[in-house]
Amino acid sequence: MSTTAKGHSTVVVCPHCSARNRVPAAARGAPRCGNCRNPVPWIVDTSDADFTTVVDEATVPVLVDVWAPWCGPCRMVSPALEQLATELAGRLKLVKINADEAPEVSRRFEVRAIPTLILMLHGQVIDKQIGAAPAHALRSWLTAHLPSEDVGPARVNNPPPGDRP
Repeated sequence: MSTTAKGHSTVVVCPHCSARNRVPAAARGAPRCGNCRNPVPWIVDTSDADFTTVVDEATVPVLVDVWAPWCGPCRMVSPALEQLATELAGRLKLVKINADEAPEVSRRFEVRAIPTLILMLHGQVIDKQIGAAPAHALRSWLTAHLPSEDVGPARVNNPPPGDRP
């Protein structure tokens, strides 16, 4: 379900109507289904080279997951983060970054342990959490720091249903 910024977009199945949608790695607003107009999950893998475009320039809150493939707790928390990205679709963008391949991001945020979760808005750190936690604890942490649902993000225009792959 994730994409890299270099790939520019990925195809995501809408959890509401099962329509296939092309979702860009970077865009203003948050992606919505081209068929039913409900928000779709926005999960992106990125690198040092694409971090500014994918994270700092995002107009919705971004949860940055700094992880490594050899890290057991990272692999355990990943499904919970993807579940939360689906639950909070339209309100949150999940960006995964491999610490072994992104030393600049690790230095910028002084990552000393992984997983490190960094919640950001408009390039600014809102909060940071180090270590794995269960889905319910992560949900509470995120919802306490996200803007209220009344303030909806702008939409990313997805192609009409006939133009989707």
